[in-house]
Amino acid sequence: MEQAKFSYHVFLSFKAHDTGKTFTDHLHTNLFRAGFHVFKCEDDDEEEDKIDELKLKLKKGIEQSRMSVIVLSQNYASSERCLYELVVILEQRRNSGHIVLPVFFNVDPSDVRKQKGSFGKENFQIVNGESHKLRDWRNALKEVADLGGMPLQNQADGHEAKFIENIVEVVANKLRPRDLHSAPYLIDINYRAEDIISWLQDRSTNVGIYVICGIGGIGKTTIAKFAYNSSARSFEGSSFLANFNEIAKQCNGLVRLQKQVLYDIVGRKERISNVDEGIMMIEDAVGYKKVLLVLDDVDDADQIDTILGMTDWLNPASKIIITTRHESLLKPSVPHKVLKLEVLNKMDSLKLFSWHAFGEDHPLEGYLELSERVVLQCVGLPLALRVLGSALSGRRPEIWGSALEKLETIPDGHVIEKLKLSFDTLEDDHDKDIFLHIAHFFLGMDKDDSVRILDGCGFHTIIGMQNLIDRSLLTISDLNKLEMHHLLRDLGRNIVRMESLDPGKRSRLWNNKNSFRVLNYKTGTEKIEGISLDMPILMEDKS
Repeated sequence: MEQAKFSYHVFLSFKAHDTGKTFTDHLHTNLFRAGFHVFKCEDDDEEEDKIDELKLKLKKGIEQSRMSVIVLSQNYASSERCLYELVVILEQRRNSGHIVLPVFFNVDPSDVRKQKGSFGKENFQIVNGESHKLRDWRNALKEVADLGGMPLQNQADGHEAKFIENIVEVVANKLRPRDLHSAPYLIDINYRAEDIISWLQDRSTNVGIYVICGIGGIGKTTIAKFAYNSSARSFEGSSFLANFNEIAKQCNGLVRLQKQVLYDIVGRKERISNVDEGIMMIEDAVGYKKVLLVLDDVDDADQIDTILGMTDWLNPASKIIITTRHESLLKPSVPHKVLKLEVLNKMDSLKLFSWHAFGEDHPLEGYLELSERVVLQCVGLPLALRVLGSALSGRRPEIWGSALEKLETIPDGHVIEKLKLSFDTLEDDHDKDIFLHIAHFFLGMDKDDSVRILDGCGFHTIIGMQNLIDRSLLTISDLNKLEMHHLLRDLGRNIVRMESLDPGKRSRLWNNKNSFRVLNYKTGTEKIEGISLDMPILMEDKS
């Protein structure tokens, strides 16, 4: 779900006197139990001196909600408040893609469409001089009836409890998680993910943890995202914790991860004072649900216990996927499955490289031998194949030859050194500087905020970022955050580290201890272009 800009998942529009303490109240409870944050205004006061204040509150609630459920009951049209809500909801639908689900509670949709019975114009409360409202209300009623929706008499044989279950299911489908961004041109992904997909669909309760392990750049996160996108909708809640290890080491990082779990699954932004409190809150809110959790890039098994506590409180149908470089991350006593990823074979490597270098699954005429030589240097690592393919795309054969001369002098296993070719082939220092700034200071930040800051430093950031994206050096997440593979991040930081043994003579400082020493002892030079210092983490390190 695109939750960042919304405070609520669902806005409930209803006539309180009709259903506020019965049907709508039960619907609200069931939506809440399903993990949805619902705006439900209990105030049914339409006195003239309070109606304007109430309208502002309702309008804000609608704008801050991802969707609206409209409970059309017998006396809905007799309420100016309800009709006002209806008009605003439909305006929001037209202007911003607001999702609308009409629910016809003991009323005929045709009566709403044709304004008959209790929806006839004689039931509208019109003040002299406000005839324009009548036109807006009638148009809105016709529009909402034309949307279709869910009539009680046609659902669950008229049984309200089952009807409410159906509504919650429809809401869940409409607000289902958006697919996570994944790398293009996934080679043989169905085969590589076959076992984990089967495990996710298995409802047995024997094994609830699946570990995907392998060296950096081999595609662990890609497999995890593919599995998540394929199966998240079949769970009652899901959360993908990217860059787990890096965030966990930051100040209050574990608490941040706990907050994300709660927000993703329950839809609420919680205040958590410490890790222990977070564990209890997650147990209370998530324990009874069937959930899918992905912990991406875990370096230490203790981090899992620290954020979740002992996992025996989880619903038996819940699943946890962990990506890690360590095959023996979990103790043998913890029931779990393991997928150890192997490098791509020569044929699949050539296909993946070709997609990024030529836009098709085979090399262009005259480039086969050159491509095979580059592929050999990538030793089957998908990250290297993507990045080097993008770096050489559109280049003349002589450029390929020069690049190969450099690649073939680098020993196997020195992946970061080979990836440096992608940095060296950037067109100019402008794009190189943007890459280095992002690798040091902007990962995880909002793209728009990053653009404003870098533009303020004299960069042409939009075009620079696009060049990095085209070279597979940068991605933008679905939440508009800047992301980069940790090997590419390390590449950028190694480039700056090699500028000088003296941190004060480097262009960028991101290590807290180095930053503190340079500032404390005043050893900085004019070479420094950017500096990062997180004092809380520094104090933790000293304690």
